[in-house]
Amino acid sequence: MNVLVVTGSPRRNGNTEIMAEAFAQSAKEAGHDVTVRNLSTLKVGPCLACQYCFTHDGVCSQTDDMSHLLKDIEVTDMLVLASPIYWFDVSAQTKAFVDRMYAFAKKGFRIRSIAMLLNSGGNNVYDAAEAQLNAICSYLKWENKGVIKISGMTEKGSMNNTDQLDSVREFAASLS
Repeated sequence: MNVLVVTGSPRRNGNTEIMAEAFAQSAKEAGHDVTVRNLSTLKVGPCLACQYCFTHDGVCSQTDDMSHLLKDIEVTDMLVLASPIYWFDVSAQTKAFVDRMYAFAKKGFRIRSIAMLLNSGGNNVYDAAEAQLNAICSYLKWENKGVIKISGMTEKGSMNNTDQLDSVREFAASLS
C-alpha cells in the first residue's frame, strides 16, 4: 500500500514530526511504501476557490509546493494527517493542505483510507479534528483507519519521552 504522511506542524523536528517518523518507520517495516511530507519545509497557500482545477484535470492554478503534493496524492492509497492541535483543531498548515486537496474534487481520488496522528499540550481538545476526519470519510467514502491522540506534549521533543509513541508504531504495523 502507498501511504502518504503529511505533517502539519510549523515546528521542524518537533513532536508531530517525531510522531510521523515513528509511524513511517513502522509502516515501512510492515511492507508499505511510505512518503513523508513535512509542511514545515513547504509552502502551501490557502485555496483560492477559483475552480481552475475543475477544468484542468486537478491541476491547481497556484504554483507552490502543493503541486508536488498533488502528484503524491495521485499515487496514494492511504493518507495520514499528522498535526498538533492548536486552539482545539488541526494547525493552519494542515487545514490549508486539506483545503487544497479540493483540486481533486472533480477528478476524484485514488485514496481509499485515512488516519490522523494528533498531539497536544492538553487533554480533551481533539473533537474538531475528529469531526473533520469523520466528515471527510463520510463525504469521500474513505475508510477511517483511526486516530492516535497523544497529549502532554508541552515542550519540543516531549514525544521522545513518552511510551505512547509505541501506540503509533503498533498502529502503523497493523495496517492492512
